[in-house]
Amino acid sequence: MSTTKSGVAYIALVLLLLLQPFLLRAEDSEYSRDTVIDDAADFFGEGAEGVGEVIEKIFEDLGKPNAVIKGEEASGALGVGARYGNGVLQIYNGAGQRVHWTGPSIGFDAGANVSKVYVLVYNLPNADALFQRFPAVDGSLYIIGGISANYHQSGDIILAPVRLGAGLRSGINVGYMKYTREKTWNPF
Repeated sequence: MSTTKSGVAYIALVLLLLLQPFLLRAEDSEYSRDTVIDDAADFFGEGAEGVGEVIEKIFEDLGKPNAVIKGEEASGALGVGARYGNGVLQIYNGAGQRVHWTGPSIGFDAGANVSKVYVLVYNLPNADALFQRFPAVDGSLYIIGGISANYHQSGDIILAPVRLGAGLRSGINVGYMKYTREKTWNPF
């Protein structure tokens, strides 16, 4: 009987050693909270005091992202609106890739704003999976400046854009964000 137990222990040890590189790789495929907070603070620069708190809340809700997008955008609305942005998608331990996004909206929304955007991306299997439409609900109140965050989800992929911007805008709207490889002026 002890021979059987030692044989099972031996097989378990061999399997653990064989699987260890895959297990370590899975742990190393996501950004840590501190890394994201430091990177976002560097990206936003001065005026980013509340960014760390917003990102900590996103980590509480969703955990560690496996990609981020850093960019900028402009948007405006008078009942019907549009948003245009561009940035760089950075998958953890991968090469950066330029991305663009547009999106129409409709709602009780008026004004315009420009923002720096830091998007935490969850469950992105590869860069190609980003290029689709993500439904969006957005509420904004910019009186000179403001910070906001919301969640967009399509299938298992979740985007959490954190926006730090300036403008004069107030309201709530629904729409979608469409991510593309090439810049377009068509918000649809």
